[in-house]
Amino acid sequence: MILALDIGNSNIKVAVFNGDKMINYWRVSTNYKYTCDEFGVVFIDFFSHAGLKIDDINGIIISSVAPTINYTIEHMCQIYFKKKPMWVVPGMKTGINLKYENPKQLGSDRIANAVAAYHIYKGPCIFIDFGTATTFGAIDNNGSFIGGCICPGIKVASDALVSGAAKLSRFELVKPKKVINKTTTTNLQSGTIYGYIGQVSYLIDKFKAEMKSPDAFVVATGGMVRLIAEDIKSIDKIDGSLTLKGLKILYEKNCG
Repeated sequence: MILALDIGNSNIKVAVFNGDKMINYWRVSTNYKYTCDEFGVVFIDFFSHAGLKIDDINGIIISSVAPTINYTIEHMCQIYFKKKPMWVVPGMKTGINLKYENPKQLGSDRIANAVAAYHIYKGPCIFIDFGTATTFGAIDNNGSFIGGCICPGIKVASDALVSGAAKLSRFELVKPKKVINKTTTTNLQSGTIYGYIGQVSYLIDKFKAEMKSPDAFVVATGGMVRLIAEDIKSIDKIDGSLTLKGLKILYEKNCG
């Protein structure tokens, strides 16, 4: 079995794969204060509740956009799983051509997303990850990652709005039934959420135009995906495990 970890700025997504099947999935907060042992206890608890044995893990692969926590996680893997993890890094085998000006600047989660998007959905393909940041990527029909764009995530955008406006209070990211509303809170909710939906829809259209691929397949993932993607008709598939599936593919391509 393979253990895959996607370390984000806010959460760590964890999956166990048995062959091609993802048999368990968990999410834990990216707690920068946790020690190796505290993370170890969390993982032991996960495995115990799932009826899994840590000794059954044959390999570990990790993507991370939170480098300050990487040493702690690697140490935890070595102590508790007795395995040195594989990290997603530029230069590893991906099965796609990364046409990025400086591949070292490309986030490991975006590499995993690109790999999964192409291997599962083929090209041309657009993949979107709704997280702390919202990232877009484009794969052409030759299997080349040709670039993308990065936007503030919807929670980052909403937090910035209320922190910069003295009379606006924090609000829950809940989608109102309509755009025109009669309270400040619902005004903030509708403007933020429906405005973000409009932004994403526009960017998808621009991607398809620049790719000259009006029928490009669009797949969306990430922690905020349900809030946004269900209202965007141009999104063909919501795949909440896209990054983790990409990690599993990367492990198989590089474990030998």
